[in-house]
Amino acid sequence: MARHLITSALPYINGIKHLGNMVGSMLPADVYSRYLRQRGHEVLYICATDEHGTPAELAAKEQGVPVDEFCASAHDAQKAVYDGFALAFDYFGRSSSPQNVEITQHFARRLNENGFIEERAIRQVYSPADGRFLPDRYVEGTCPHCGYDKARGDQCENCTRVLDPTDLIEPRSAISGSTDLEVRETKHLFLLQSKLQHEVEEWVARHEEEWPQLAASIARKWLNEGLHDRAITRDLDWGVPVPADTWPDLAAEGKVFYVWFDAPIEYIGATKEWADQDPENRDWKSWWYDADATVRYTEFMAKDNVPFHTVMFPATELGVREPWKKVDYVKAFNWLTYYGGKFSTSQKRGVFTDQALDILPADYWRYFLIANAPESDDSSFTWEHFTATVNKDLADTLGNFVNRVLSFSKKRFGEAVPAGGEPGEAETRLGTEIATLLAEYEAQMEALQFRKAAAALRALWSAGNSYLEEKAPWLEIKTDKDGAALTLRTAMNLIHLYAVVSEPFIPGTAAAMRQAFSLEEDTATWITPDEARALTTVAAGTPFTVPPVLFAKLTDDDLDAYKERFGGEPQPA
Repeated sequence: MARHLITSALPYINGIKHLGNMVGSMLPADVYSRYLRQRGHEVLYICATDEHGTPAELAAKEQGVPVDEFCASAHDAQKAVYDGFALAFDYFGRSSSPQNVEITQHFARRLNENGFIEERAIRQVYSPADGRFLPDRYVEGTCPHCGYDKARGDQCENCTRVLDPTDLIEPRSAISGSTDLEVRETKHLFLLQSKLQHEVEEWVARHEEEWPQLAASIARKWLNEGLHDRAITRDLDWGVPVPADTWPDLAAEGKVFYVWFDAPIEYIGATKEWADQDPENRDWKSWWYDADATVRYTEFMAKDNVPFHTVMFPATELGVREPWKKVDYVKAFNWLTYYGGKFSTSQKRGVFTDQALDILPADYWRYFLIANAPESDDSSFTWEHFTATVNKDLADTLGNFVNRVLSFSKKRFGEAVPAGGEPGEAETRLGTEIATLLAEYEAQMEALQFRKAAAALRALWSAGNSYLEEKAPWLEIKTDKDGAALTLRTAMNLIHLYAVVSEPFIPGTAAAMRQAFSLEEDTATWITPDEARALTTVAAGTPFTVPPVLFAKLTDDDLDAYKERFGGEPQPA
């Protein structure tokens, strides 16, 4: 079996993330990781908090705590939410770790030795009111491209264009709000991406046909516009320090590496963090160094992160001139919007991940988000769509099927799987249908087409309901008790199958369904289409219990309460 390295874009340390962040990177990476593990592959799923940069410093200052203390607390808070969503990271690290400092500084030294880093004097925004140079994110203003009035000096989050602080119209300090800004000379390190353009183009050309159209088109757009040399250091107190043995003057000035230089390196750093916990049994380099022939590397991210992962970080890895593993497949997502608009903390619009778990268990959210993942286009979260999906797919199609079958069988045949007669024509047709649908589900999961995979899973659940309605054991038992027992035994095998194949989407519910049966080996090991066709995993005589209601239906009162708390469709002006 293959070795699969999986990473999702690092969530920034500043604040709990909303549902769009969850479905745009971490959740689909978890679904895919779970699926691969079930299929017997060796999987390493790595993520971490992205802790350097301006927003962390500003947030710490606002709270009146040291930035390292702020980041440690915020990391724990985020990790608690991701645990609540049942994200099965192999390791969830921190970009401020000593391992990332070590590897980032190594990359910088190697790039410098190979002629891809240059020290340049530049003119940078200085704020007399704050008494300091302002890194790009410390400068805010109006984007010259789209007119967004809260653009940052590194990137406009509205149109995603990369900016320099001096590009902004009516710039102001993000610290003090002062518009009394000057431009002064200072020195920084530049990564000479222009010298790596041809190599990056050749590398992208070897991969882009396999990538989704979204990822490939963004990478190609950046390459067509030409790679520019980019400053990779900043004037901040918090970050990976510029090594004094290589750049003593800049180190003395307290320069640190730009967050977008060290953050992707943290994928490697976090893997070393993981390995350092058990160095005798874990080899981090086997995943990252000279691993092209043995490891398939898949990255998950929203579209705004694509340029950094398909162009900038590969340029860094190529320039190091060492055999570091580069991404094989980039799974990029569009935006999840809230009623067509942005999630907004300040305007109290939209659902954030901690709030979501306060309302309902994780599986409600996991299923809905993946079934409506913004793969081909932006998708919109609405409470009406959410409640309808929960009620139809989870409560009625899956939950009601499980409850009906187990409750009726317990009432009429006791607390063991009934025997009944031999499978007939209906069971043969059902087996063929289940095998076909499961093969479709596997194919879509292998292709990382999550909405289509969810549709195939839903069709598997629906097939059980159709079979139950056709056989109608509640009527069948009046004239053919053995026939009704066969129907229920077959339906119970469907429940066990659903428990296994639904694991990537709804792991908590899947475990509850598996635990309903007292099997000697209660595992989530995958069931192949050929194995599923027979529907004989759960034998007659197996003890079972009826689990609590798997999914509660959401009411109109629930819908009204959610919209009142979080906002609904925007009202016309």
